Amino acid sequence: MGKLDGRVVLITGAARGQGEQEARLFVREGARVVLADVLDDQGEALAKEIGARYVHLDVREEDDWRAAVAAAKEAYGRIDGLVNNAGILRFHELVDTPLDEFQQVVQVNQVGVFLGIRTVAPEIADAGGGTIVNTASYAGLTGMAGVGAYAATKHAIVGLTRVAALELAARGIRVNAVCPGAVDTAMSNPSQLDPDADPADSAATSRALDQLYRRLVPLGRIGRPEEVARLVLFLTGEDSSYITGQPFVIDGGWLAGVTVI
Repeated sequence: MGKLDGRVVLITGAARGQGEQEARLFVREGARVVLADVLDDQGEALAKEIGARYVHLDVREEDDWRAAVAAAKEAYGRIDGLVNNAGILRFHELVDTPLDEFQQVVQVNQVGVFLGIRTVAPEIADAGGGTIVNTASYAGLTGMAGVGAYAATKHAIVGLTRVAALELAARGIRVNAVCPGAVDTAMSNPSQLDPDADPADSAATSRALDQLYRRLVPLGRIGRPEEVARLVLFLTGEDSSYITGQPFVIDGGWLAGVTVI
């Protein structure tokens, strides 16, 4: 018996990183998973590998959301879970952030979550209830210099999560957020995305980041996407049946404070 036997869950940003690990874990736990992403080749290959369904979904586009819902219902008859995982990160000090870059981050991270909730929640309600898990961030609960657009959108996701939990509870839908700190994905280490990167340079970047997180994070290391996936599984399954409207921090103790000794 899996923890998600019989559940139909749509996961955005599922072609790689945290979304990929969530998809893999959910399938192992018995869910029928719809992987959604704009990385079609990677998404289709992963879906074939794990026995899931892939749909192209740009989370900024209402028509894409409607098409993803239609594809999920065609394949599985219903949707009773959503993981709003898709997101992007850009580095700039606020006064140097171009307006188009700020708006791009807002469109993907914040508007994408809003459209996901608005489009999928009625389907979940019609299926008899279920869950929505939104991916916020450590930076959605505190400030972080250099990522103002990202932090603003992740704060917004925490707020959207709380409002959605209040409004959807009577329809049998629980809504929570995960707030990861630094996690070992391409978002934290963009050198992983460059196929032409010198392996030695990529390894050096990884070592430098590892040393940074050893200093910043009380547990002394960067997080793993599999660890975030297990938290998302908990919030999607029955083990969290009396939990809604909450942001769950998974950051190795980073948000707890600073060490001065």
